[in-house]
Amino acid sequence: MSTAPTGRGPLHLSAAIDLPDVYDAPPYAELALLAEHGALDFVTLGDSFARAGLDALGVAARIAPGTGRIGLVPTVTTTHTEPFHVQAALATLDWVSRGRAGWAVDVSATEAEAKLFGRRHAAPREELWHEAGEVADVARRLWDSWEDDAEIRDAPTGRFIDRDKLHYVDFAGRFFSVRGPSIVPRPPQGHPVVVVDATAPQARETAARYADVVLVRAASAERADAARAELRGLAARFGRDPRTLRVLAALVVDLGGGECAAEPGHGGGPLPTAEGPSYRGGPVDLADLIADWHRAGAVDGFHLTPVEPRRDLERLVNGTVALLQHRGLFRTFYPGSTLREHLGLARPANRYAALVEETSLVEETSLVGEPS
Repeated sequence: MSTAPTGRGPLHLSAAIDLPDVYDAPPYAELALLAEHGALDFVTLGDSFARAGLDALGVAARIAPGTGRIGLVPTVTTTHTEPFHVQAALATLDWVSRGRAGWAVDVSATEAEAKLFGRRHAAPREELWHEAGEVADVARRLWDSWEDDAEIRDAPTGRFIDRDKLHYVDFAGRFFSVRGPSIVPRPPQGHPVVVVDATAPQARETAARYADVVLVRAASAERADAARAELRGLAARFGRDPRTLRVLAALVVDLGGGECAAEPGHGGGPLPTAEGPSYRGGPVDLADLIADWHRAGAVDGFHLTPVEPRRDLERLVNGTVALLQHRGLFRTFYPGSTLREHLGLARPANRYAALVEETSLVEETSLVGEPS
């Protein structure tokens, strides 16, 4: 396992705030604010076509104005949905949250879910994750289709947009084609953060190609380290800087025991369950587990799913996180305002603006020395 301190970056923490059967916004906002009080990087809101419930992206947009720093990462299923609409909705979330949007990419693989739409039959997961990758790719292209200074808003002349700074993406993939440009200006972050759960083998290539944050489910630091190394190796093969990939261990946590020690088997690490690796015990032992895994360089952080959201998130923030902060292992305030800043990720350059600048530079260079 990689144990060199030089390879260990800041600890990142996030939490799920799923509330099954809750149809009012205030309880979600309350949990998001609690996570923000602990300076967590982001919260996730789950969603699926397989169950009834509120639309996660809509809930995130609703609670965004009531929060100030916490990242908001709803699940967005790419199967059966239009990529153009997906990117526009996520760009809107980034605007209304002032640069705190992300999206957890997911796919829909059952025939029952396909029948809800009636457009096509269910497909193999490998095919669905390839399609999800194309959606992530075209979303970024559409977010870049507006240069950052494309909006003029010049009332005297009636000019709102500099049309020279809008670009067609002309994307033609295996599953769909999109011309663009987007109908929403480039988001504050440039690209909202992409999160992929790489538990399924079919999702790993998509995660390595397109994700900013990858969730892995491992019951030991050694397995987490191996998964992180595999993902970073794939990212390098795809031409990415592997250091830009944040790999978080996903754990289900049950802190109902208060300050008691972890149950047998949990003190040395989480136990495998049908829902994924699970920790059951007290906030102090959970803080030790998080610190040990991160100190060993196995992961960049943790994504924690409370068994009982209201109870466990409060104990997580006021117990585990507070202890990590006291030990100097986790921040006590947000140094920036955007989710990318929380994660230590740079704001991406606009691919089309960079291409225009490069073309202009080539043309200027070719004119040097020509007779006037």
